[in-house]
Amino acid sequence: MPQRALVAIILAALIPAALFLAGCGSDDSARDSHQPTATIGVSLLTRTHPFYQDLEAGLQAAAKEHGYQLLIQSGEFDVARQKDQVENFLVRKVDAIVLCPCDSRSIGTSVAAANAAGIPVFTADIAVLAEGAEVVCHTASDNIAGGRLAAKAIVEAIGGAGEIAIIDHPEVESVIQRVSGFEEELAKHEGVTIVAKLPGRGTKDMAFRTAEDILQSHPDLDAIFGINDDSALGALAAVEKAGKQGEVVIVGFDAVPEARAAINAGKIHADVIQEPGEIGKATIGAIAAYLSGQDVPPEQLIPCSLFTGDDASH
Repeated sequence: MPQRALVAIILAALIPAALFLAGCGSDDSARDSHQPTATIGVSLLTRTHPFYQDLEAGLQAAAKEHGYQLLIQSGEFDVARQKDQVENFLVRKVDAIVLCPCDSRSIGTSVAAANAAGIPVFTADIAVLAEGAEVVCHTASDNIAGGRLAAKAIVEAIGGAGEIAIIDHPEVESVIQRVSGFEEELAKHEGVTIVAKLPGRGTKDMAFRTAEDILQSHPDLDAIFGINDDSALGALAAVEKAGKQGEVVIVGFDAVPEARAAINAGKIHADVIQEPGEIGKATIGAIAAYLSGQDVPPEQLIPCSLFTGDDASH
């Protein structure tokens, strides 16, 4: 075969291959342009509660606007599990971490590890209380003000005097805040006495058992404050089982659909409304500001309101 013909054949074979490789390079560039601008690890307290489902939706909506990728996991009230999740985020070298701590103090070692790795930590709904753990910004409901709203609702409902119990969850900072506001407001009313403050772990089953114990120990109980709606609904089940519906006023915190339905049915007196979706959006907003080099406030508080029924003004 003549040399010139052989060269022509070789070139004919190489040119399509070169074009193919060039085309592959263009596709890679296009894919790179659609890569997330930041990857954020998120560990929620739980994904089973409507509050956290709404908070997650707020995080997702705001993250989409900024082109962020969220790696969302949940501790499900288990701080050891949550610590493992944070460790995985550190291994993946995420750009930021969002925590809703399962235990406000125990999670401190994980936050400190993120600090050491140079990964900024943000908290949503529940703050970190551990010393030496640095959080850029905490975004939450104004829980102290919400606790005061709950107290005012109970005091009004029982006529300014009576015995009150609190179903608590003191491992969680947001609950500590709302109970603090609740107790501060009750202290203004001499006729009101807190006769019990017992843990319910923020779950219906535990709150039900706690409320049963309280009702047996304090047969003249006038009201129960449940620190979230699962606590209030658990208390309602105990009150109904004891045949005391209508005798014990119940006020909850969150205003999830099941609790609102109980309020509209006259079974629960009132509920403090939070805005979890707004908490999620504001958290991502703080991350966006921080990653762009802006100053970020250490705390963002979202106002609460009171729900007393669909037919009432609130």
